[in-house]
Amino acid sequence: MHHARRRGNRGHVTLNEIILHVNGRAYAARVEDHWTLLDVLRNQLGFTGAKKGCDQGSCGACTVLLDGIAVQSCLVLAVQSQGRSIVTIEGLARDGRLDPLQSAFHEVGAIQCGFCTPGMILSAKALLLRNPDPSEDQIKEALSGNLCRCTGYVKIVQAVKMAAAERSQAAGAAPQDVALRADPAPQAGSGT
Repeated sequence: MHHARRRGNRGHVTLNEIILHVNGRAYAARVEDHWTLLDVLRNQLGFTGAKKGCDQGSCGACTVLLDGIAVQSCLVLAVQSQGRSIVTIEGLARDGRLDPLQSAFHEVGAIQCGFCTPGMILSAKALLLRNPDPSEDQIKEALSGNLCRCTGYVKIVQAVKMAAAERSQAAGAAPQDVALRADPAPQAGSGT
């Protein structure tokens, strides 16, 4: 970490030059020691999917993945995140396709106003990374740090179950099964 000095109203303020690895890319940032990961993601790097809700780690709106673990980015200092893998909601979609969790949230209508959705999805993603087939109780526990004022959580839990089932189906399909579904061979006696 490189330290640079700049003159502020109160004298010298130390800025740390850090590299953050966000959604698979490296970003340079100059931060003060007390700046949170949330503030740097939103204000310097433009990743606004993580929302500033309570700013105390109580609502989950600022959840991101830090080395695959769901964390409230309002409680993590940016300097603590250097050299670690950070995933925001903006980094889940790949090659223009939504992550299965994002698709499931959309499909079952688990999105209301959308403020809590990025944090909910990333908390669920962390759960599915460590437990690909969670029970309903495990899903509820994983989401317990994320507050939603619009729903009763039923559709959110449904969406996580759906994404887990789809992931399980995709992982259980043998390559030849996938090929057969994609291009079925005519069966003897079928007249084709």
